[in-house]
Amino acid sequence: MRGGSHSSNRVFAVKGKSVYICQNCGYKTYRWTGKCPECGSWGSFVEEVVVSAPKKTRAGWVKPSTSEPLPLERIGEKQAERIPTGLKEFDRVLGGGIVKGSVSLISGEPGIGKSTFLLQISDIFSQSGNVLYVTAEESPEQIALRATRLGIKSKNLFVLAENNLQEVEKQVERIKPELVVFDSIQTLYLPYIESAAGSVSQVRESAAFITNLCKGKGITAFIVGHVTKEGTIAGPKVLEHIVDAVFQFEGDRGYNFRVFRSLKNRFGSTGELAVFEMTEKGLVEVSNPSEFFLSERPTGKPGSAIFAGMEGSCPILLEVQALVTRAVFTTPQRRAKGIDSNRLSIIVAVIEKELGYPLRNFDVFVNVVGGVKVNEPAVDLPIAAAIISSYLDRPIKENLVLFGEIGLTGEVRKVRLEELRQKEAEKNGFEVLKGIKTISELPEKALV
Repeated sequence: MRGGSHSSNRVFAVKGKSVYICQNCGYKTYRWTGKCPECGSWGSFVEEVVVSAPKKTRAGWVKPSTSEPLPLERIGEKQAERIPTGLKEFDRVLGGGIVKGSVSLISGEPGIGKSTFLLQISDIFSQSGNVLYVTAEESPEQIALRATRLGIKSKNLFVLAENNLQEVEKQVERIKPELVVFDSIQTLYLPYIESAAGSVSQVRESAAFITNLCKGKGITAFIVGHVTKEGTIAGPKVLEHIVDAVFQFEGDRGYNFRVFRSLKNRFGSTGELAVFEMTEKGLVEVSNPSEFFLSERPTGKPGSAIFAGMEGSCPILLEVQALVTRAVFTTPQRRAKGIDSNRLSIIVAVIEKELGYPLRNFDVFVNVVGGVKVNEPAVDLPIAAAIISSYLDRPIKENLVLFGEIGLTGEVRKVRLEELRQKEAEKNGFEVLKGIKTISELPEKALV
């Protein structure tokens, strides 16, 4: 019998009892096993000592609660106090500014610009109060060098090189900061948790400790989190549930821009997006992302289509490129970057069936320029147009913008927020393709 439980996944043990915990999903078992039965990962179990369960009292396992249920109509709506940073795009993603006393998690690949951006935010906050930057990965000298490069010389910005959260708490009591940055959660630890920093237990308890500390004192906090090779946030999923908001930096380090995306926000809408350009002076917000992404678009070239997408409530124009070339090997390649490869295979199959193009003999490559990831079905139509354009070697009309979902029978379906997409296209001098009902009309209505 396995020691862990699939349903509750809870382990009650005496003090000093060790269990094995999967570092990917948090599954617990009393015996070591090579493969996790929950998430299927290999070699992810690490032995950890479990803290003893609370002692039973006369009232039960926990102290009885003194709170009482209240009718909804008696509960007044309390507006959260927001602090604007002056970065309009950043404030928009947050829902109007940083909420005082909130705890936010910012994740991203190494070198993407998380620490640089949070140092810039710390400088903004230090103009009105003390800020504590807790660096558990870098030395204070490295932070100072980055601050000098960014032109930051604030006297209210304090840097603390410490991994022990109990020691950090003492400095928070002494400095009384308005903002605390923890860089990063995977390198912090609590000494009474008998496991290494970065383990599931340490990450979970450290996040809870930070949340209780900051919310109890009304301190705003940003926590830096690492990501796995699959692009997901490292550590247990409960980490994302504990914090108030989760944001992620995206983008290829080969490009000079970064996409700041909202994955969870208790004080605003999710899915919002802001674009920043990486410069020598740090990250600079891009006020018109559509113009930025289309600035280097080739003109008169087959295989290039403009897509009007939605990121949260913000419309954005992106370039979708396709390359159709005769297959060298028996099995043609279907490669996609920025979109789901399975979706690409479906679109290719629909084009072959409805238009009769022998794409089974051709390799098809599709890319959303700039490294932006698109997950909405409205990108189907520009993908199909770009593939047809490349196959026929005919460019798409110069100022044409496309969006629409393609069904398996070749029909073009409506998508959400069409008016906002059209306004964004017109604002940037483009025209939306209208009146198309099937993809068989694309060569006639979209191509030159």
